[in-house]
Amino acid sequence: MDTKELEKLPTGNGEVGKGEAHIIVELIEYEHNAVVTKSIMKKTTGSINAQAFATGEGLNEKISPFDTYVQVIDGSAIIEIDGKATKLETGQGILIPAHQPSHIDPNGRFKLLLTVIKSGYE
Repeated sequence: MDTKELEKLPTGNGEVGKGEAHIIVELIEYEHNAVVTKSIMKKTTGSINAQAFATGEGLNEKISPFDTYVQVIDGSAIIEIDGKATKLETGQGILIPAHQPSHIDPNGRFKLLLTVIKSGYE
């Protein structure tokens, strides 16, 4: 399917429609001085969210009880896991292990996908 045939999905609080093709980087737009989040899928066993970060915006340090996969889909960011910093460019990803302190530092504006798998932690 040609990308010209793909329709840009509207942003909002709803999940992405099942069976509907989309261009992942276009699911969310940048907003001045904000972090925008779009839920792609949310289940009791995990979630997938797209996020757009304005210049200067990031995520404070946190510790998740679950493994989290982060993939940069536009721009670049520095992901710090347990004190080790890694710069990710568009298309690159990294797995943040459960119970490890991590945070995301901006490197200009950027978009990413966060995938959390909760299965097996019950």
